[in-house]
Amino acid sequence: MLLLISPDSVEEARDCAKAADHLDIVDVKKPDEGSLGGNFPWVIREIRDAVPAGTPLSATVGDVPYKPGTVAQAALGAVVSGATYIKVGLYGCTTPDQGIDVMRGVVRAVKDHRPDAFVVASGYADAHRIGCVNPLALPDIAARSGADAAMLDTAIKDGTRLFDHVSPDACAEFVRLAHAAGLLAALAGSVTAADLGPLTSMGTDIVGVRGAVCEGGDRNAGRIRPHLVAAFRAEMDRHARQQAAATVPAAG
Repeated sequence: MLLLISPDSVEEARDCAKAADHLDIVDVKKPDEGSLGGNFPWVIREIRDAVPAGTPLSATVGDVPYKPGTVAQAALGAVVSGATYIKVGLYGCTTPDQGIDVMRGVVRAVKDHRPDAFVVASGYADAHRIGCVNPLALPDIAARSGADAAMLDTAIKDGTRLFDHVSPDACAEFVRLAHAAGLLAALAGSVTAADLGPLTSMGTDIVGVRGAVCEGGDRNAGRIRPHLVAAFRAEMDRHARQQAAATVPAAG
């Protein structure tokens, strides 16, 4: 399972760089513009320069409306600015067809510029609260649009968490559907170390966190700290070892 960490500034990105051995992807977002709020192109560039060259950089395009042309331009801006993972929050899409329409434009815009870039179609575990597309539709949307991964996050950051809105069984079905379509499955949404057991057992490919590695567990007022990133990674690795041991056939 890969660990994606989301700093909200260049200063926090430098703290992530100090913990580069313990994370896999640095994700650029602007939390005060929403769950998947897009940051400025120059911030993406500055963060790209602040983290090790070998660490992949992700950038959120935003909690986007159903405006395929607008979103495609934003996605191109993110990849031109140095991101190799492009995440799109399908906030304003109310049907799978709308989601596919948006994501096809994103995939073309991004991959025409950089074929090896990685496109992520993101939905929301709490979709019922904002009226957007059903979470379990995301793997099909991602597959039919040519994206590389399907992701779930939470849209409203009010202290509720991924499993408060989508049960572990439903998340496991999301992961199964993504894998069956040849996609990676990413899960986020106020994830804590206590969630790592079920996330590992269901085969999650990427886990995204912010609050869990911030001072006081506060994604807004707290700041990412390298020692908290290291501790979270250690807990991930512990669960991975347990899962591996549980699946090894008994000798004899």
